[in-house]
Amino acid sequence: MSLADVLGSLQQPLFTVLDTPVSWTEVLGFGSGALCVWLVARQHIANWPIGIANNLLFIVLFAQAGLYADAGLQIVFIALAAYGWWTWTHGGGPGSAGPPVLRTSRTEWTGLAVAGAVGTAAITLLLARATDSTVPFWDALTTALSLTATYGQCRKRLESWWLWIAADVIYIPLYAHKGLYLTSLLYAGFLTLCVLGLRNWSRDLGPAAPVHATAEAAV
Repeated sequence: MSLADVLGSLQQPLFTVLDTPVSWTEVLGFGSGALCVWLVARQHIANWPIGIANNLLFIVLFAQAGLYADAGLQIVFIALAAYGWWTWTHGGGPGSAGPPVLRTSRTEWTGLAVAGAVGTAAITLLLARATDSTVPFWDALTTALSLTATYGQCRKRLESWWLWIAADVIYIPLYAHKGLYLTSLLYAGFLTLCVLGLRNWSRDLGPAAPVHATAEAAV
């Protein structure tokens, strides 16, 4: 069986929601995505390989739906997942369970804000000129928010959950608008898990960690 046959099978409708077919790709993306976020909230390292599997499924799903920035974003997510997997494994020092949960420094916030604004503008322009995207700005904005949130997740920055929450609030109606109702429901679940993750990571926040020097000390 060729790769094209596998992809074709994954895109076959499994059932319909509001007269819209739901494919195996979306169903498997739903399950792996929910499991990944639940594992992140529990600071379990298995979130990274599960997340990579979820990214591969979403490349197919989003490209088919015309969400090109989101499809390309999954490739970046895979690279960041490899970095995060390594960081969580080695970043805590010998005998440690992993790096501690810390706050985002002012320097990091400045860098993330600039990168997010520039990235949103550049991706919006690219999608508007080079693709048939009907939602270039929203696709670009969620891409930028997701990238900045993933950076924070890799570094175990508490505020990464707030960035994920902001992205999910936009993703839910965006995916419903594109007819990806199951994925929209998944992101509603993500929103709940993000709130739980924020609460859990807040409990583990290092009390001795300086707010403005965490990033510089961790690099």
